[in-house]
Order: sequence, then structure tokens, then C-alpha cells
Amino acid sequence: MGQDRKSSPGNKINDGRDGIMSRISVIGAGSWGTTLACLLAEKGYDVLLWAYEKGLAGTINNSRLNSMYLPGVTLPPVLKATDNLEEAMRHARYILNVVPTQFVRPVFTEAVKYLSEDAIIISASKGVEKKTMLTVSSILNEISNMEVAVISGPSFAREVIRKFPTAVTLATKNTSTGLILQEIFNTDYFRVYTHTDVLGVELGGALKNVIAIASGITSGLGLGHSALAALITRGLAEIMRLGVAMGADQKTFSGLSGLGDLVLTCTGPLSRNYSVGVNLGKGMKLNDILSATKSVAEGVATALSAFELSRKFGVEMPVVEQVYKVLYKGKAPGDIVKTLMNRALKSEF
Repeated sequence: MGQDRKSSPGNKINDGRDGIMSRISVIGAGSWGTTLACLLAEKGYDVLLWAYEKGLAGTINNSRLNSMYLPGVTLPPVLKATDNLEEAMRHARYILNVVPTQFVRPVFTEAVKYLSEDAIIISASKGVEKKTMLTVSSILNEISNMEVAVISGPSFAREVIRKFPTAVTLATKNTSTGLILQEIFNTDYFRVYTHTDVLGVELGGALKNVIAIASGITSGLGLGHSALAALITRGLAEIMRLGVAMGADQKTFSGLSGLGDLVLTCTGPLSRNYSVGVNLGKGMKLNDILSATKSVAEGVATALSAFELSRKFGVEMPVVEQVYKVLYKGKAPGDIVKTLMNRALKSEF
């Protein structure tokens, strides 16, 4: 599984500052943000988790629970939480963004006021911003004028918090920073691979959510495993075409942040986007589906951005187009199957 290096067991970050322990602030206390904060805190790092929701930080500190996003999970006693953004940003060497994509800009426009000059930003959010069609690292770079690393791959918070074996990709253009971050996040159950294709890793993580909605629709309609396999495969072809057109490395999409994340999100019942699709396929209305959960299904917003990107770059993305039409144009989920199956015949490659 790639070139091996042992992860450092200690609680100090070897970042060129004489091994002095540095704070890691996790911005966003949803299920994934809380899970990553727990992982880092249990490794011995000084972790501060910022929660947007009123009262959530106090509940985490007092009861060791995040019942809003991770019900039934007892959080480690060393994990600290705050709802004060200035407190979270001040003195933090590492900033881990886990804010839903469409809220990254307003949160970090405020947060950047308190950002240390030597801070390193890592993003674990998966999506594309509406209107600007920017990936999350591009949004953060635009706001902070700093390079941003990205962590992505096939991972369910509910499984990682239970320490199920998981492998992800951490992408950054700075190789030395990548090696430091790899050591920080890696554990004996959470294996981290480095990469340099930040754009490709982000696009894989964002666009797979759109394909997952289509996959869920297929399952909700009861169309079987053959249809699902075909949809995932053709969805990957669409992601790859757009990614290459935008300047990403084609082989990135055959890795953990591409194919790996796509397969998980398109088949796993823990996937919010897949679940949205399943319920659409069963006849539920989108607004009713979204209002029934506090968690964000990033693919709903990203479907609009992906459709617009396909037009901008002149890339054919029929699956994405059909999901867009179901979500934003009122097309019946059952009709998209006829549309996809009756397209003009062509060579696969």
C-alpha cells in the first residue's frame, strides 16, 4: 500500500519549531469535524473544536456528547470545544476546515481576521461553491492568500469514530508540508497517503456526491445492481473528463479520492447523498428530505455547480445533467433512466 513510514507516536508536531506542541483548531462540529477532532485529540494533540450551533460547544465540554451530529458517541475528555471563532483561530498552527462548502466563505471571511501568519490550512469539506464554481481550497486561498492542503477519500464518520480501518488521501503542493500533515493525521486505523494534485483530489470528493444522488435514485427505483454498477462507472468517466479539462491529473481519479470515494458514497447506506437519492427515487420531495436531517448533503448544491462547470468547459456529463434536472427543474426521477438509456449509441472510449 505505497511506501511505508511509521507514524510518530508522540504528541508533538515535528514542524520545524523544535518539536513544540502546536494547537490544531477544527472549524466545524458536524459528524466529520467532530470525528477528526477526536482522532487528533486522542493522538495527544492540543485540539480545539469550533461549533457554529448555539450551545453545542458547551454540551461537548460538559457532557462529552455531540448528540446533534454523533449521537451515542462519548467524546474524549481531552477534546475542547468553543463557539468563539476568534478563540478558535488565535494561536492555532493548524486550521482544519470541515464547514459545509456553501458556508465556508462567510465563516472564513470572519475567521481570517484572527489567522496566524504561519498557520497551515487543511480542508476536509467536499463540494463546489455555487455561483463562483470554486473548490473549497480555492475559496480559502482567495480569502487567506495561503496555500491550502486537502484531505479526502472514502470515509464515513460513523466508521472512523469506531476506529474501523480507513484510508484517505492528503494533497498539498508543498511536499514537506504534506509529510508533516501525513504524520499528524495517520493512525493505526486511519491510513493517510500523500498526493500533490489538490484540484483532482477535491473534484473527486465533490463530484462523487452528485453521482451518489443518481445512484440513490437508481436504488430507490428498484432498478438492481447492474444498473447501479453501470451508473457508477459512467459517473466516474464524467468526473474524469471534467477533471482533466480543468487541469487535474487523470490518474488521480483512479485513486482513493476518486474511485474509492465514489464507490463508497454510491453504495453505502451511511452516505447522505445516496440516501437523498434513494428517497427521491421512492417519490419523496426534495425539501421534505432535506428538512428531515441536520446534516448537509453536499451533492445537492454541487449538482448545480457541476452542471455549470460542464457547460463552461464543454464537457459532456449526462448523469450530472439529469441529477441537476431532477433537483432544480422538477424532472421526475423515473424519467432520467429513459433519458440516459436512450442517448445516441457510441464507443465506450
